[in-house]
Amino acid sequence: MKTTLMFGIVLMAGAALAAPSQDRPQDYRWSIALTPQPGAGLSRISIPTDVYLHARSASLADVRLFDRTGKPLAFALTAPPAQSRTQRDTLTMRIFPVTGRHIGYYELDNVDIRTGNDGRLLSVTALGGSTPDAAPGLQGLILDAGPPAKDSRIGSLRFTLPPGTDNYNAQVLLEVSDDLKQWDAIATTSLNWLRNSDTQTLANDRIEFAPRAFRYARLSWQYGEPITFAGITAQQVSVTAVAAPRATIALKGTAGKSVDERLYATPIAIPADSIGLQLSEGNTSMPVTLGVYHPASAAPRQRLHLGPQARATQAAEFEPLLNTTFYRISMDGKERVSGDLAMPVVQTAQWVLRPQYHSGTNPHLDSILRLGWTPANLVFLASGKGPYQLVFGRNGATPAALPLVQVAPGFTQEELLALPVATAAKVVALTSEAPVEKTPDGAGLRLAALWGALLLGVAMLGFFAWRLLSQMKEEQGSTDKQEH
Repeated sequence: MKTTLMFGIVLMAGAALAAPSQDRPQDYRWSIALTPQPGAGLSRISIPTDVYLHARSASLADVRLFDRTGKPLAFALTAPPAQSRTQRDTLTMRIFPVTGRHIGYYELDNVDIRTGNDGRLLSVTALGGSTPDAAPGLQGLILDAGPPAKDSRIGSLRFTLPPGTDNYNAQVLLEVSDDLKQWDAIATTSLNWLRNSDTQTLANDRIEFAPRAFRYARLSWQYGEPITFAGITAQQVSVTAVAAPRATIALKGTAGKSVDERLYATPIAIPADSIGLQLSEGNTSMPVTLGVYHPASAAPRQRLHLGPQARATQAAEFEPLLNTTFYRISMDGKERVSGDLAMPVVQTAQWVLRPQYHSGTNPHLDSILRLGWTPANLVFLASGKGPYQLVFGRNGATPAALPLVQVAPGFTQEELLALPVATAAKVVALTSEAPVEKTPDGAGLRLAALWGALLLGVAMLGFFAWRLLSQMKEEQGSTDKQEH
């Protein structure tokens, strides 16, 4: 009984030693204080550049968020949402009355329209009607909005009555065209103005429709007296995409395996999708191959650019990723320089630059490699007690980020974009060095402790077994003496 109890105690002690320790802010190397806006239960922030520079995981698995008491907070890492800017402008449309003998709106094609070389409408003249005996009158209006702006759409027209007209009621048809030949009917509506004795006016003075791009419009009457409006304005809506915030880093090179080669140590967490080279000397054109080294035994990744076959070295294999030409050339007092080259996302601990023409010397030792990337968004619940700590920089950490639907369930893309933005303070070092862990979460240390506890238990069992055998032998000896 005592032996069994002692063995159970030993096993429980070993299990306690083997259990994972609680995640704490002090287990990480770096910290950034986050301050949400007052009253914001859900906040977002573009991940600061310092996180990418010091994180130990390519997937940001070592990022954590704690409150003031060390309580972990729920957060999600997401790609920045697509953003756009909407601008509304008012355009004054040029009005050209179609005057002639009575014709139906379906006969408005029978007009002579003159335009300038730039498409500007110059004149509109009716060629005739179905009843020659009728007196000439207003039959319709042709409108010119001018050349459409890029990425713009017109979504409504607004009408102003001519002076002296207080009350008016009519139903009109609106057609649009880009070439004055093909017309599309897009809207029909009733326009009416009613003024009372107190000079108060009730008006329905707009035609609204699905926004679309067009230059010319045609207005015809389905009932009511045609009139030449004093003014017609168009509501133009322009929607332009807004690029997500970008981050960049400049890297100095070191000597490579050959005189021409340069190596650029890179933080592993940076998801670089653009690359450039700032040449140290002017009037230079430099064709290069950019790539990475892999261990000779490792299978090369899928190439991001067709180029020379990978060449084996003594301890590593070079994988070319990009072939391009960087330049810096002076012309007429101005300098032309190569811009950054867009590429698929690459994460590596080291970039390798090799000139395609080997000269035996490298005059560009001070050239700077420039990497760019789009930081991810961090969405988090501001629960617990502030201020909050965004910590990072720990070897072997396992991912803690949750899916976005678990952090912000039911939120639409527009609502996520409108979330209040938290403020990030400067990065602070929590420890002089990040904890060194050869296996995730100290598994090696816990395994050694478990084996130690088990061996101790075996030793104790052996001791009790020896004591038990000794007692049995003594009792057997006493029994034999008594029998004799």
